[in-house]
Amino acid sequence: MHPMLNIAVRAARTAGKVIVRSMEQLDKVEIESKGTNDFVTSVDISAEEAIIETIRKSYPDHTIIGEESGVLKGSDDDYQWIVDPLDGTTNFIKGIPHFCVSIALKVKGKLDQAVVFDPIRGELFTASRGKGAQLNGFRIRVNKNKELSGTVLATGFPFKHKQHTAAYMAMFSGLFQKSADMRRTGSPALDLAYVAAGRFDGFFEIGLKPWNTAAGELLIIEAGGLVTDFTGGHNHAKSGNIVAANTRILKDVLKEIRPHLGEALSK
Repeated sequence: MHPMLNIAVRAARTAGKVIVRSMEQLDKVEIESKGTNDFVTSVDISAEEAIIETIRKSYPDHTIIGEESGVLKGSDDDYQWIVDPLDGTTNFIKGIPHFCVSIALKVKGKLDQAVVFDPIRGELFTASRGKGAQLNGFRIRVNKNKELSGTVLATGFPFKHKQHTAAYMAMFSGLFQKSADMRRTGSPALDLAYVAAGRFDGFFEIGLKPWNTAAGELLIIEAGGLVTDFTGGHNHAKSGNIVAANTRILKDVLKEIRPHLGEALSK
């Protein structure tokens, strides 16, 4: 295992312990709203602190971009850790056991290492650039489906961007007609990991943040899949509009999405 991936795994497992301990005493968790339909808990903050501390011990000069802490500039900005301490906070608050820790490392602007850790199931998804993707040490690959019929696609509702509801529902409807079924789990980082592992055949969502998607993107690429924005381009890290699947399915998903984009969603 790459030494930096090793540190990411250690950080994710440490955060996972914080989350699981708190899950047993949900009534003691402090919850705040940080925006429309957007919540943060004392656990998100504690888990992120545990991750930062673990990374800083080994790499004190690296920059860390955390969902809760923002950008913590290091003297060596070529190395950027992108951290979501608890992806699926609403699930966690409600006691729904589906959430994860997501940690990615960019080196000189390129995704280099990735960890998505589900502390409830003990599932550890990892990837190093050029070295493939693994689940608990075993190689994973995206599904090889060649057409939408028979696929199970994952998605997330645009609950922070309700102005896009009509466009999103039109996309959803078109894809639902063509696929076998759809899933909405509440944790985009886990959805992307599941695409990498071949559990879902594809994924699309509006308005995500880099900490939701960075680790999952590398997992999918290393598992033989593709990640693009809604026009098939590479602006997803900025726009937050993301599609992920194998090459053939991705092309079909983009075809269904395209008629409903409008100006706002085609950036």
